[in-house]
Amino acid sequence: MKADRQYHYFDLIMALFVAVLIISNIASSAKIVDLGFSVAGVPMAFDAGTILFPLGYIFGDILTEVYGFRRSRRVIWVGFFALGLAAATFWLIQRLPGESAWQGYAGDTAYAAILGGMSSGGIVFGSLAGYWSGEFSNSVVLAKMKVWTGGRWLWLRTIGSTLVGELVDSAIFVLVASLFGVFPWALFLTLALTNYLFKTAVEALMTPLTYAVVRFLKRAENEDFYDRATDFNPFGL
Repeated sequence: MKADRQYHYFDLIMALFVAVLIISNIASSAKIVDLGFSVAGVPMAFDAGTILFPLGYIFGDILTEVYGFRRSRRVIWVGFFALGLAAATFWLIQRLPGESAWQGYAGDTAYAAILGGMSSGGIVFGSLAGYWSGEFSNSVVLAKMKVWTGGRWLWLRTIGSTLVGELVDSAIFVLVASLFGVFPWALFLTLALTNYLFKTAVEALMTPLTYAVVRFLKRAENEDFYDRATDFNPFGL
């Protein structure tokens, strides 16, 4: 991979990826959704960020499939630091004094209850640890499967890598958040299972769209990278 290679759509996909990451984490702090039914006795309740977050894995699949692991690694780190910046900003806002009129119709208590989770240790560390571990697991598995399959069966690579990445992400995020008291332990299995099932289901349903985007980008960018001699160290430059 040439360091000076320029692409038409790489920056756009990176921007969308980071936007999905930040929005979904804010939504996760703001609300827990209950669909009103159960699967095998487990209520289908999940943090609201689960609605959008699976798109991040789809973008991750597209980045690795088209541009390769090394460029995907850069995007993952950009998302990591963007999420950290968002958390630091919400932490600072929570500690700044509120204006009197705002205190009357909203107030610090409401802010802390809804958006305060974005700056709480549980959400921040859980999100960062889950995101980092899950995204790199997803990217490495997809890149290696592409080489093993000779570039065939894209559906198998995207779904297979997501099954691994989402499992790591969901388990670590809910575990850390529960350890910090953000989520009650009574909801641990429910949140972990529904996060995992919902996210992997979205990935599977979006497979036709993933195919279309990958096909378009490979033609438009004249790129179809294979990670045959790639260093998969997540800290590599």
